[in-house]
Amino acid sequence: MVDTRRQPRSRPETLVRRREIINAAVDIFGAKGFGGGTLQDIAAQVGMTHAGILHHFGSKEALLLEVLEHRDQEDVADLEGQHIPGGIELFRHLVRTAVANARRAGIVQAFSVLSAESVTDGHPGHAYFQERYRNLREEVTAAFEEVCAERGVTDRTTVVDAAASILAVMDGLQVQWLLAPDAVDLGRSSEFAIEAIVSAVLEPRGRVL
Repeated sequence: MVDTRRQPRSRPETLVRRREIINAAVDIFGAKGFGGGTLQDIAAQVGMTHAGILHHFGSKEALLLEVLEHRDQEDVADLEGQHIPGGIELFRHLVRTAVANARRAGIVQAFSVLSAESVTDGHPGHAYFQERYRNLREEVTAAFEEVCAERGVTDRTTVVDAAASILAVMDGLQVQWLLAPDAVDLGRSSEFAIEAIVSAVLEPRGRVL
């Protein structure tokens, strides 16, 4: 028999409260890391109790995953279908993302701290970051292959390395920018690096090192 009962929906005030908690968690995890930041720290920032946080998210680990999901949603919020594009538009999207990140230091800091921590044994974000980077490498590689095909580039042996390099340079520039925001222009530096790597694949001119 089919259960025709309507599934309960979160009330608007509950959704607002959850977002406040996620925003506070971004701040706390970014400042103290997952291990150092406590649910009590987060609760104090939003005027709740430890038990109140658990009521909304169940566990600290579940809240962490919500924070990471929030970052992903922010990245694609303005895109058609909420998914990153393919081909040359993917690289332009990455540049726009870097420019946007320069206006949201809190979530960039949280991402940088948590991604670095995730390589440690037993970190609850390990599987998330492992899958995230695998998916991003595949999407950037596919974008390279599409652009190569469109432009008649037959030597595609470097596209896997190039895809990993673009992700690495974007993350590395974020760390430099967080440490010295007046010395590093996150958007401009990211655009330079992405342009250089894409050009190296599409217009190889031989080795210089």
